[in-house]
Amino acid sequence: MSKRQFRAIGTGGWGRTLGAAVISLIYFFPVLFIILTAFKTRQDALSWPVKFVFAPTLSNFVSVFYRVSVEGGDAEATGFGLYFFNSMFIGGTSVLLALIIGTAAAYGFSRFPLRGNETYLFMILTTRMMPPIIAIIPIFVLFRIFGLSGTYVGIIALYTAFNLPFSIWMVKSFFDDLDRDIEDAARMDGSGEWRVFKKICLPQVYAGLAATFVFAVILTWNEFVFALLLSGTQTRTVPVQIVRTIGGSMGVDWGLLSALETLFIIPVVLVTFALQNQLLRGVTFGTIRR
Repeated sequence: MSKRQFRAIGTGGWGRTLGAAVISLIYFFPVLFIILTAFKTRQDALSWPVKFVFAPTLSNFVSVFYRVSVEGGDAEATGFGLYFFNSMFIGGTSVLLALIIGTAAAYGFSRFPLRGNETYLFMILTTRMMPPIIAIIPIFVLFRIFGLSGTYVGIIALYTAFNLPFSIWMVKSFFDDLDRDIEDAARMDGSGEWRVFKKICLPQVYAGLAATFVFAVILTWNEFVFALLLSGTQTRTVPVQIVRTIGGSMGVDWGLLSALETLFIIPVVLVTFALQNQLLRGVTFGTIRR
C-alpha cells in the first residue's frame, strides 16, 4: 500500500470520526443542556442569551431532597428518596418478571408452535400496541374492586403484563435464529427439554435478553399515566413527582426540574453503559450468518 493510499484511508477515518462526533453531540446536546441547567441558579437558568459559563451551584440538588420553608427556614424532606426507590423497585421487579415469564413463553412459541401460532402472537402483540389511556378505565375499576390501588403488587403486576408482549416477541426472534442441530444432537444423547433450554439455548441468547431488558427498563422507567392514576402516596414514582414539581405560584423552577431529571436519567444511563456490548450484539443478532 502506497503512502498516498494510507493517507487517504487515514483522512477518511478521521472524517468519519469527526462526523460521528458532531452527530453524537447534536443528539446529546438536550441532555447536556439539562445537566448544565441543574447546576445553575434561578437567575442564570432564566437568563437570555443562554449562559454556558457560570458559577455552578448544588442548591438545586439539595432542593430535590429538602424543601426549605420561607417563613421559618426549616428544612422539610420532599420524599424524593422514596419515589426514587419506588421507580427502581417497581421498574426492576416488573421487568425481571416479564423477562423470566416472557423467555419461557418465547421458547414455547419458538420450539412448540401451536395451530394458529401466528394468530396467538398477533393477539399478544396487540395488547402492547394499545395506547395505555384506552385501557385505563377498566384497569382502574379492576384495581378498585381487588383493592390494588396504591399498592406495589398492583402496579408491578400491571407493568409486568404490559412488558410481557414486548419480551415475548423480542426473545422469540432470538430463539428462532438459533441453529437447532445442536439441540437435536443433545436430545438424541438423552438430554431433556429443560436441560436443552437451560444449557444450550439460554446461553446463546444472553445478548438478546440484555437488549430486551434495556428496552423494557426504558419503557417502564418513563411510564407516567398508570403511575399517576394507580399509585398512592407511598408508591409514587419519579415521573409523577416531576410533573408535580412543575408550576406553582413562583412559576417553573427550571433548575430544580433539571436536577430532578438529571438524577432520574442516571440509572438508565448506567444500565445502558453496563450492558452496551450485549446490547449491540442483541440488536444485531441474526443479521450475520456465521
